[in-house]
Amino acid sequence: MTIRQRITLLVVLMFAAICGIGGYAFQQFRQGATQVRLVTEGVVPSALASADLVSRLKDVQLATIVLASAPDRQMMEQAKEKLAASRKQLREAIAHQVAQAAGSRQKGLMEQAGESLDNYLSAIEETMRFKDAGKNELAQANLFGNVVQYQGELEQIVDTLRIEKNRAKDDAIIALNDNLATTTTTLSVVTLLAALILSAVGMLLYRRITGPISRMQAMMSEIAASQDFTRRVPVQTMDEIGRSIVAFNGMIEKIEESSAQVRQKTADIQAMLENMPQGILTVVEGVRVHPEYSAHLETILETDDIIGRNLMDLLFSGANLGADALAQIDAAVRASIGEDAMNFEFNQHLLVGEFEKTMADGRVKVLDLSWSPITDDTDTTVRLMLCVRDVTELRKLAAEAGEQKRKLEIIGEVLAVSQEKFHEFIVGSMKFVTENEVIIREHPELHADAVAQLFRNMHTIKGNARTYGLNHLTNVVHLAEQTCEELRKPRPKLAWDQSMMLQELFKVRDMVELYADINEFSLGRKGPGLRAGAGRYLMVDQEHVLESLHRLETVNTANLHELLSAHETVRRNLRLLGTETLAETLGNVLDSLPSLASELDKETPTVKIIDNGYRVRTQAGGVLKNVFMHLIRNAMDHGLEVAEVRRLQGKTPAGTIHISADVAGGMLRLELGDDGRGLALSRIRRIAADKGLIHPAATLSDEEVAQLIFRPGFSTAAQVTEISGRGVGMDAVQDFVRREHGSIEIQFCDDRAGADYRQFRTIVMLPAGMAVAGDMPPAALAPADNGTRGNTAAGAQLGNEQHAGMPEASAAQKEAV
Repeated sequence: MTIRQRITLLVVLMFAAICGIGGYAFQQFRQGATQVRLVTEGVVPSALASADLVSRLKDVQLATIVLASAPDRQMMEQAKEKLAASRKQLREAIAHQVAQAAGSRQKGLMEQAGESLDNYLSAIEETMRFKDAGKNELAQANLFGNVVQYQGELEQIVDTLRIEKNRAKDDAIIALNDNLATTTTTLSVVTLLAALILSAVGMLLYRRITGPISRMQAMMSEIAASQDFTRRVPVQTMDEIGRSIVAFNGMIEKIEESSAQVRQKTADIQAMLENMPQGILTVVEGVRVHPEYSAHLETILETDDIIGRNLMDLLFSGANLGADALAQIDAAVRASIGEDAMNFEFNQHLLVGEFEKTMADGRVKVLDLSWSPITDDTDTTVRLMLCVRDVTELRKLAAEAGEQKRKLEIIGEVLAVSQEKFHEFIVGSMKFVTENEVIIREHPELHADAVAQLFRNMHTIKGNARTYGLNHLTNVVHLAEQTCEELRKPRPKLAWDQSMMLQELFKVRDMVELYADINEFSLGRKGPGLRAGAGRYLMVDQEHVLESLHRLETVNTANLHELLSAHETVRRNLRLLGTETLAETLGNVLDSLPSLASELDKETPTVKIIDNGYRVRTQAGGVLKNVFMHLIRNAMDHGLEVAEVRRLQGKTPAGTIHISADVAGGMLRLELGDDGRGLALSRIRRIAADKGLIHPAATLSDEEVAQLIFRPGFSTAAQVTEISGRGVGMDAVQDFVRREHGSIEIQFCDDRAGADYRQFRTIVMLPAGMAVAGDMPPAALAPADNGTRGNTAAGAQLGNEQHAGMPEASAAQKEAV
């Protein structure tokens, strides 16, 4: 018999006598049943649903972490979709709780939850924007800063709501018990009136209604208090109470599933934090490390003593930073925390991004740092987040790759130069280095002439290196040259320091030796090559050898004139041994003109060489290269105009440089001129007056003004460049020429005396023994009258004109003799 049947029987039996009391009792029963449903299907489910909010929050947090750590675009898009779904579910859960809120306290909590949710989702949106912009470190920093902060705030509100819901549930159950007690009392009164008739029915009702409800209430309370959602309330009968218990058990099962998911997601998040390959910490006031930090930080710093440590002691002990830099870091951190976020922006440049740290065992680690401020609602920096990465291996691999790349580039530079010319360059450079070392050691104090000579030598090495395209050596020499240039100034900022000067010089020497080693050991090009040994191997036209042999074999020994002619032919051919044309000697200097023109934004000039049949002895090649390297570079920079200016003046876009060789007065006469604007005499006068070389009111002839360009440190360049402006070109040329017992002068080619610009040519005179007349008779080398060129008719006919970029036409093959 069901509860309803028993009550119906009781009502029939007592209807006539206690109709009013029975009706009242029935009404109380229905109210009790309504309250049971309210508790089991309303208050209790609402309280349990509040626990589900934690699961939704964990879903959002997990999706956000996956998004911030996504290694590629595809995973990031998947994480975005999952994050959107989780956020939607979280909003729906919050909305459900808002609808179920009862009382002003619960509604107030839900308003706080809504505001916290907005902040939480805004922080997530900011993390997504950093991620979309490719700022992964800022995305992770924002994740562990703002997102985690609002996550905790929201979880606290939800936990408070859950407690409030449980309290409401307990109050509802107590009210239900009170109502049931009233019902029981009413039934007791009826029972007193019909004790004998209804005693058995009353006991049945108690067992069928009050007992199960009490047991259900007790078990619900135990489950709620213990949070053990694996337990179930047993169902004895499928009446109203039984169906309520079944619904309750179904809710408990869903809560258990949600709790398992929350535990798994929490474990996943913790695992990600534990295995994240970055050291993350936050710095609070007092430059102390906050207790929250990533596990990988202990691996990087090789210590677990981190919490509460002073950042400067924990991170920067053993750093390769000076006391001033460390003090600036400490001051910048202190000036940022607790102040407006703008302070961090102002001081961020003082916070180092990378440094070397020496560990306890002597190993050196390279640590990369990324600083980010954590601010509150008032834009005040409450903490600084610091991401630490160990990039030691990355920097080591990068250094090794850079060294390999440098060697490969040097090999390419060396291969572009012939073995003979490269050997000649190395020997000449080492000679200049050795000479500079002697000068430095002989002068314990600053000496102007010594510094000028040091600078000339370094500038010449650099110029030759640039001519041959040896860029790595050029850069090293440039640093040593800069020091010499500073010491040349009237009031140098540097003090003369022999040790420092020698160290810079040794760096140049080491780089020259590196080039030499790569040439010899890596490329197997040992020594000067086949053509360089003038004392052992000589190059001569095969035609000349055959001609000499033919004359000796066919000469009529009885004819004195034929013997003299044969003797002269053989002598002339033998004189050509160990010589080369002027174009061959200056080959590399001329080959560098295209790159030089490109640096100056000018057209590559045409170079015309008229050697008048004279050849240069190979021993003189070094000095001629040094001299013309400076002269041609000066002509390119100071003489020839840019293409636009030349067009306006009716000239060809590319200029022309003329070089000629002749012998006069027992000296080899070399001339260099160009079709540029000429020598800037007015500018030379002004600069000389500014430098105090001449009195501003002094009256000088154009020739005297022209001589000023040979002064050490004099230059007309508007600014210092890699090519000119250091005042060393003509000074160095004059020094090279004088060492060979020669001279140099400026000779004007026009009659525009006193003009701002005058056309000129540079005349270099060297001992005649440096040249050999190719097919000219010996008389051509004799001193000429009045200092004019010693061109005979034969010499003029055999004069040879050659153009830069066009090899000299050879009438016969050359071979080693």
